Amino acid sequence: MSNKCALCGSENARHSVQVTPKPVSVSLCDTCTEGVSSMPEAGPHWQCLNDAIWSENDATKVVAYRMLHKLPQEQWARDLLDIAYLDPELEDWAKEDLYNPYQTIHRDTNGVVLAAGDAVVLIKDLPVKGAGFTAKRGTAVRNISLVSDNAGHIEGRVNGQRIVILTEFVKKS
Repeated sequence: MSNKCALCGSENARHSVQVTPKPVSVSLCDTCTEGVSSMPEAGPHWQCLNDAIWSENDATKVVAYRMLHKLPQEQWARDLLDIAYLDPELEDWAKEDLYNPYQTIHRDTNGVVLAAGDAVVLIKDLPVKGAGFTAKRGTAVRNISLVSDNAGHIEGRVNGQRIVILTEFVKKS
């Protein structure tokens, strides 16, 4: 792994980040790794994408393209996307992770999208099979996990037990 960040060029690249879905990775610094894995804060750091989008390395171009799409509020990022050229195969790779139509989206009883780590409240008393207790209505379940292959299920801890909860019986708090 190189010591240089593929996006910003800083000398403290400590993370190897896979550029899905291909088995290719790039070296990134802490700031760039955080931006890639979540929604980045707009700021001067991301001006580095002006150079990264023109990189000779295809994986770096793909990551830069995806990052520019995460900064729609920045006029310079929109302008750069307008002039950036990726050959069709590379553009398909870059767009593959922008929107995945097969991604499982978890929603509470009101249709609000749930994310891992959210807190929810039970809206109904739920008998917990195999545990011998009933999870009472109004119980807060913090730091939920999403069941990746089933949009109707989340996991959380109630009365010290990790249980599967149907999303139709929770609301986001």
